[in-house]
Amino acid sequence: MRLMIDTPEPRIFHSALIVDDHPLFCDALSMTLQAVSGISSMHTAPTLQEALDLIGQKTQVDLVVLDLNLPDVNGLDGLLRLRNATKSPIVVVSAMADNRIISSVIHAGASGFIPKHSQRDVFRQALTALQQRETYIPAGYDLLQEPGLADPDDAVNRLASLTNQQARILQLICEGKLNKQIAYELSIAETTVKAHVTAIMRKLGVQSRTQAVLIAKQTSFANVLHDTHPPA
Repeated sequence: MRLMIDTPEPRIFHSALIVDDHPLFCDALSMTLQAVSGISSMHTAPTLQEALDLIGQKTQVDLVVLDLNLPDVNGLDGLLRLRNATKSPIVVVSAMADNRIISSVIHAGASGFIPKHSQRDVFRQALTALQQRETYIPAGYDLLQEPGLADPDDAVNRLASLTNQQARILQLICEGKLNKQIAYELSIAETTVKAHVTAIMRKLGVQSRTQAVLIAKQTSFANVLHDTHPPA
């Protein structure tokens, strides 16, 4: 299934970055991508940090292919941080293929999802869809409603209940910052950041940082922050 996005010019992929810690799968995926598209330059990274370093070095990356299970990230945190680091489309290739995971991945900013066991033709379909600026979801799967609070007013009220410090921390989480980076930026202890994050999730009624980010996106948190927590 393809979800149409109304944009004019098709993308051209010359280079790709594969983020996966299994060398044999990286090799196989590199060959598959080169066989089904015009990609000629391949970069690989076994950890999220190495991928972020490559992007930070201005390495040309037209497409990012990401595995969710990496040694240095949990859940969708890697996707969120990559999404903040690059404007290139990100397609998740993962063995964790169910409607809930796929929906969370797409809502978190991925341009597509490919089950890891897929045949080469599925990769061809996905790359074609991404080149046409469409979001790719494999056949047989459905995109579920975005996780979060069903009532937008309730979400806004919950966000408004955050203290100024909690609102600032949530904003930094939305930017993909880690606890230690938030602690450094706000000049507070990392344990204090962790306590604030726990309080934020409790107030928002969520179980993870990713869900908190999705709610913030759903309610245009930047506007809510300005309205409910104006600068001093």
